[in-house]
Amino acid sequence: MSLVFYGHPLASFCHKVLIALYENGTPFENRIVDLSDETSRSDLFRFWPIGKMPLLRDEARDSTIPETSIIIEYLDHYYPGPAALLPLEIDRALQVRLWDRFFDHYVQAPMQTLVSNRRRPEGKADEIEMAASRATLATAYTMIEKQLGDSPWITGGAFTMADCAAAPSLFYAETLVPFSPEQPRLRAYYERLLTRPSFARALEEARPYFKFYPYHDRLPARFRDAAE
Repeated sequence: MSLVFYGHPLASFCHKVLIALYENGTPFENRIVDLSDETSRSDLFRFWPIGKMPLLRDEARDSTIPETSIIIEYLDHYYPGPAALLPLEIDRALQVRLWDRFFDHYVQAPMQTLVSNRRRPEGKADEIEMAASRATLATAYTMIEKQLGDSPWITGGAFTMADCAAAPSLFYAETLVPFSPEQPRLRAYYERLLTRPSFARALEEARPYFKFYPYHDRLPARFRDAAE
């Protein structure tokens, strides 16, 4: 198979690319990386010594594509699906790229900071860093609520790369800083993302691994049974 996807079912950034692959209906080999296994680890590092997931390998083009947004744009160009995940029109494309970056930097990043602090030895968590991350998430939620308006998706009527970024970041972030009752549009958007077939598939594949998520007790009830 031409495309090989290196990732892990629990990783939110991996979900982002899986959503794009499933949206496009793109055939690929899903190669799960176990960083504790030397063979699995070496298979990833030989193509990308940085060792970050996800990574896409296109054997047909002898290309290695790192970084989630770059992977999705690559797929949109070389393996397009029924609907483009990045608009051709420049102003719309810039909006999609902006909100893609927004979710990665201001939802994913603080979410991962909170999770990584939870995994530190007792007494080693950085409370200042954690407070700043919670504040960033709260601000991000307010901005998302305003941006949505009456649109079903974050940049309008079409599902895009920005929504691929939104789904996994909000899924985990909501377990750390719950949405406010004053954010009904955000809540409704989150529920639409959960029922989007591409994301629902990624979550179903992640179910056996949710027990390893440090905040598994805060997962939505429909996923919690797999984590207990």
